[in-house]
Amino acid sequence: MLNIYYGNMPEAIFNTSVYFKNTYEDEWITDPDAREMILDVDKSVVLDSAVIDSPVMGKITPMALSGGVKTLILMKNERSKVFNASACGDNCAKWILRLAETDDLTINLRHLMDFGEGIFDIHILNTDQIVHSMRELVPIAGLYV
Repeated sequence: MLNIYYGNMPEAIFNTSVYFKNTYEDEWITDPDAREMILDVDKSVVLDSAVIDSPVMGKITPMALSGGVKTLILMKNERSKVFNASACGDNCAKWILRLAETDDLTINLRHLMDFGEGIFDIHILNTDQIVHSMRELVPIAGLYV
């Protein structure tokens, strides 16, 4: 299940780009899920663990990926940590929900992320409520962001 804490959360890793730079491992980039996330969010193709083909920037290293993709990769590989998902755009929301399908995932948000029109299960840690749609989520999240 996806657990969200809205607002300031001291234990959350706020600067995900710096954390990624200092912790990522080559195999994280070539993982099939990471390849799919990179293609979907950044429209880029992983050629190998150190080279990604971006339609905008040409050949790049993993350090040049968007903050959103870096944060998603961290969420997948560092499950014991809580990351600031406000580094992610709404185009990452479906990936966050997907990551939370297989194992509990706790994130910190400092903005209202659009999780789409579908039905989902999100546990709001601030209020200990479980919501199933944006219609239920927005009024609660609005109290904190």
